[in-house]
Amino acid sequence: MNGKAVNLPGGKYRVVMRKQAMAASASSGLWVPVLSVVLALLFSSLFIAINGINPVPVFRTMAVGAFGSMNGISETLVKAIPLLLCGLGVSFAYRISIWNIGAEGQFIVGAIAATAVTVYLPGLPHWSYLPLMLLAGAVAGGLWGLMAAVPRTHFQVNELITSLMLNYIALLLLNYVVFGPWKDPQGFNFPGTPVFETWMQLATIGSGRLHLGLFLGLGAVLLYALIMNRMKWGYELRLLGANPEAARQSGISVTKQIWLVMLISGGLAGVAGMAEVSGVSHRLMYAISPGYGYTAIIVAWLAKLNPWGLIVSSVLCGAVIVGGYSVQMIGLPSSMSLILQGAILLFLIGGEQLRGYRLQWHRTGGE
Repeated sequence: MNGKAVNLPGGKYRVVMRKQAMAASASSGLWVPVLSVVLALLFSSLFIAINGINPVPVFRTMAVGAFGSMNGISETLVKAIPLLLCGLGVSFAYRISIWNIGAEGQFIVGAIAATAVTVYLPGLPHWSYLPLMLLAGAVAGGLWGLMAAVPRTHFQVNELITSLMLNYIALLLLNYVVFGPWKDPQGFNFPGTPVFETWMQLATIGSGRLHLGLFLGLGAVLLYALIMNRMKWGYELRLLGANPEAARQSGISVTKQIWLVMLISGGLAGVAGMAEVSGVSHRLMYAISPGYGYTAIIVAWLAKLNPWGLIVSSVLCGAVIVGGYSVQMIGLPSSMSLILQGAILLFLIGGEQLRGYRLQWHRTGGE
């Protein structure tokens, strides 16, 4: 860019904004996610003020609703579990620059597959149901993710499109089973399956709804950190994400890695679906997900794919969801949380794009 000339003490200067070459693995530190959250709060404040309400009490109410009591903390962690597992799956794919937008669909098919175990396999030993449901959810989610990977590797079809379209197919499949063959005949026309038996439910922690799925998420994060930081495969994934051509030259099978990563990415989202039906709703029902798979994109970006950052960002997004329910008491819709989530993602993407630009001052007149 030629820039704009400005007069400053000592002479006339041109201000030039230039795009800097940056490595794919480069990190902008914490300033981008922190600044994005701050700007999102300011941006959301405008919508609150339009409704004639002071934004400060609104955000205070959200914080108290999410963290002001043991029940609030428990509910925040309940929301954080599927966000952590889906966000982890999304981060796995993003590590090699595969843009998996299909965590929502993978979550749903994982929930459907886990429920299928309870519907079609009656009479099994009680202890076998939870392992089988976990396996079914992981396999179904992984295969759903693989359905986006195969067109990418063999036909160069953008995985953004295929993974997103598969979300709608999964949602229609969910509607079919809960309104059709799996509908509870004793459910007063409610679109859902019968309530699971006790041995098909994940045990709770304490007196609230927090369940053992929390340890599934934390265990998956530990494994992710181990793979990416301590194992040769993690190095190969980082190399593939930074420079695919260099990865090919070093003998890494790009097709194989994409298939494997999407299988794991979808499998983690499928496990999240299993944990939700087994640990929270205790049945498969219409709208089992309020958009966990889409919010997981925010979780991954906010954490900058860091394993420990994923824990923090999933709790933060879980708090935004729970806090969104609390603001209804002061006259705002619970969708306020959706506005805040969207604003965070907007400023995150904007910050990531702008961080590669630098302002340069060039003195005119030959210097």
